[in-house]
Amino acid sequence: MTTPQHSINSGFGARSTAAEVLAGVDLSGKLALVTGGYSGIGVEATRALAGAGAHVVVPARRPDAAREALAKIDGVEVDELDLADQASVAAFAGRFLDSGRTIDYVINSAAVMAAPKSTVGPGWESQFGINHLGHYALVNRLWPAIARGRGRVVAVSSSGHRRSGIRWDDIDFTQGYDKWAAYGQAKTANALFALHLDKLAEPAGVRAFSVHPGGILTPLQRHLSRQEMVDFGWVDADGNQINHNFKTTEQGAATQVWAATSRLLDGLGGVYCEDCDIAEPISDDDNTTMSGVRSWATDPEQAARLWALSAERTGVDAFAS
Repeated sequence: MTTPQHSINSGFGARSTAAEVLAGVDLSGKLALVTGGYSGIGVEATRALAGAGAHVVVPARRPDAAREALAKIDGVEVDELDLADQASVAAFAGRFLDSGRTIDYVINSAAVMAAPKSTVGPGWESQFGINHLGHYALVNRLWPAIARGRGRVVAVSSSGHRRSGIRWDDIDFTQGYDKWAAYGQAKTANALFALHLDKLAEPAGVRAFSVHPGGILTPLQRHLSRQEMVDFGWVDADGNQINHNFKTTEQGAATQVWAATSRLLDGLGGVYCEDCDIAEPISDDDNTTMSGVRSWATDPEQAARLWALSAERTGVDAFAS
């Protein structure tokens, strides 16, 4: 069933927090897996889910740092996972599946942004390899546990998807690198992943969504110089935030938590969300607003093509006949 890419008037908005979205929601007995759940908005997603009673698994590239960051949050478990390393993805998924547990919610929150040119695996551009292929393989390898949960998978995309669709003729930027176009492509890939996963997973009772969390100053900006952020109008010369449209981390975590748990989304899936609601489509040449979703991030044909390419690259496809 195709879900319309239009607002459902959720009652929440850009300034809603993750805790507000989960107010009165009991997640006792549920298990959530949150990549990047120990930094930036991921910490707040972990805190809110655990606060509502869920057991939260946080797979981390730096597990010691994750344990330190999450030490004061009850109901959290940390394990090792490097999304840049397909062997690490397989090892983590194997350990989890061996535990026999069920996954009710997956939030793919970990990401790199505007990183210098580098590759992972057999020469994959790093932002595409980490943000998309790492999560693609993780969800496919964990599929037996996800299917038992009959819950939701949330891919954290971004308004950065506007910067580039999938560059089918040169996905790995072998003909010249642009860090922002690479980020845009990876975020488009996150949206297309959720779109096609939803189509494949719906018969098993699992739905998928992609989300734009909003503009937030977090460690995601670690590859940017202060001068770049000054030029963007995000901070002043001393590094103080001056963009009043930016969200707090608690607000930035809200949409992913909402997409994972809201009963308003029962029976829906595959859509791109923002500000705790389904986003509206926007023209591909409209640069007057940061809201909305471009057509190339909601195209089912490109989503299917990306899935096939991802399966070929990683050697993993839980839905292959």
